[in-house]
Parts: sequence; C-alpha cells; structure tokens
Amino acid sequence: MAEPGGVDLSTTYLGLQLSSPVVASAGPATREVEGAKALAGAGVGALVLPSLFEEEIVAEEVGLSFALEAGSEHFAEALDYFPDTPNFTTAADRYLELLEQTKKAVDVPVIASLNASSIGGWARYAKLLADAGADALELNVYRVPTDPQLNAAQVEQVDLALVKNVCAGVLLPVAVKLSPYYSAMASFAARVLAAGAAGLVLFNRFYQPDLDLETMDVVPRVELSRSWELRLPLRWIAILRPQLGPVPSLAATSGIHTGSDVIKALAVGADVAMMTSAILRSGPSHVKTVESEMRSWLAEHDYTSVAELRGSVSQATSGDASAFERANYLKTLHSWTALDQPGVD
Repeated sequence: MAEPGGVDLSTTYLGLQLSSPVVASAGPATREVEGAKALAGAGVGALVLPSLFEEEIVAEEVGLSFALEAGSEHFAEALDYFPDTPNFTTAADRYLELLEQTKKAVDVPVIASLNASSIGGWARYAKLLADAGADALELNVYRVPTDPQLNAAQVEQVDLALVKNVCAGVLLPVAVKLSPYYSAMASFAARVLAAGAAGLVLFNRFYQPDLDLETMDVVPRVELSRSWELRLPLRWIAILRPQLGPVPSLAATSGIHTGSDVIKALAVGADVAMMTSAILRSGPSHVKTVESEMRSWLAEHDYTSVAELRGSVSQATSGDASAFERANYLKTLHSWTALDQPGVD
C-alpha cells in the first residue's frame, strides 16, 4: 500500500494547475475576502466567486436612470441638473472590487462567475472581469424557459449564442455551468464546447420556491445538498468524458461532501469536484478532512496520484457500459429490498 502522504492530489482545470481537485464553488463561503482566505488556507485548489447576476445589474441601471430623470417630464430643465454621482457603485463595481481584493489575498486561482439568461452586454462584463485579474470565468446559464411559443431548439440557440458571445469576448478560459434539463444533453454539451467553452460544470441546482400558507406568498427556500445528489452529475460525466475526449475540463458539482464523493467524481472522469453545502455546514476546515480521506483511499488502493484515478470508471472503461444508461433502470428497481432499510423488518 502506498503512503497517504505521498499521494499527489494535483490536477488541471481550464488549463490552470491546481494543488487539489477540491474547488470551493460559488456561494456564501466565497463572497467575503476573509472566507476566501480561510478556504485557500484549508487547501482548496481554486475558488469560484459568487455570481454577478444579470438581474442585479439591470435593476440598478433602471433604478438609477429613473432617479436621475424623475421630474423631467414636467420640467425640461430638470435634465440639466443631474446630481453628481461620483461615489455611486453598481453591482458590477462591487464585484470587481471583491475579485481584485480576493486575488491579492489568496495564492490559488480565482474564477469569476457570471449568471446570465440573455446575450446583452455579457461580453463587456466578461472583459472587465478578465482585466480585474480573474484566472478563468464560469458562465452560469440559469433559467427556466416558460414561454410556450419557444421550442427546445430555439431555447438552445439562445443559450449557445450567449456562450459564443462571452467566449469570443475574452482570452480567459470559460467553463459553462449547465442545468440537466436539456432535451438532448450529450449533443448540447458538445455544441457548448464548439461555441468556445473550455469546460462544463455539471450541474446547476434549481432552488424551488415554496408557499407560505399564512400569507399566501411565494417564498424562497434554500436546501443544502446531500451526497445522493451527486448521482446525476456522476452519470453524465461518465457518459460525456469518453465522447468529448480528455481536452475539455469537466467539473462535478452538487452532492460533494466527503472524500468518497470526490473520488467518485474523479473516477468517472471529472477534473475537479466543487463544494459549497459541506463547507457551509462544517466550515472551511472540512476541506482538510476531505483531502485526508482522499489520500487515505488512494493510498489504500495503490494510486499515487489523482491522474491515475481519473476516468477509470467512465462509460468507456466500465465493465458494464449500460450501467450509466437505460439498462440500469431495471437493475436499480430490483436492487431495493426492505431488509436494506433501517427500521424495516
């Protein structure tokens, strides 16, 4: 058995050399510089900053325009008396400041995140983030198509145009964070890469709204992930890795909580595993625990590096390729037995 201390956890993601495949994904843990410093000190390979949201930028721009033009419909000269606003900061300004401060405070790659649903001026914001020192960009394509007049092909074309627009505007590598709900996932993933993306992050978690029965208001409910949610990205990374080849980067996200979870993600072909919920539950020091678990498992199974493990159980290398496709459905159903359930006699 190899020695845990001698196991090499280094990996490559979006062309960046990382000391660990554990990446702190976008979330509350990375929205403050002190939190980012704690995570870097705990051993994460990279940090993804919280997303700069399209809605935030648009709302602030509309609000400012409304405030500046208030009264001008009654007094034409009001337009000549715009207040001096040298200290007005937008969501984009605050984000750029966070990025610059984080880059100065940590010695690991810092990935900026854009959350967009329309083409708009995202290429401009992507360039600003690149100029502010981002090592890479994560484009979070997050929306729920609700227009019955739009078919699947039209929805995909809009998303692909957005990806192409952002990727063409910067020299930085861009990873696209996708939802699992595209009608032909493998085809769409390949087209995203053809549009210029350097990698894919699988998958986005859609936060479902709830209803307050006292006020009858729609309210947000945030549920932290659990390890079982990793099964969906595991399945698709295992399917996509042999089809897409070794060049594009693949990141697993959702359900990464333990060293075993990271090992599974790497085994099916992921380059990194992104973690948020486990950090929020247990704090930045949990990263050290996860990496210690990884080293112990790798050493016990005679792996000396993450590179040796990666992709060893993808669809192409698995002894049962159908395990990741429809044939596994019947086996899964038959695998259930009451004797396996706690408290069931």
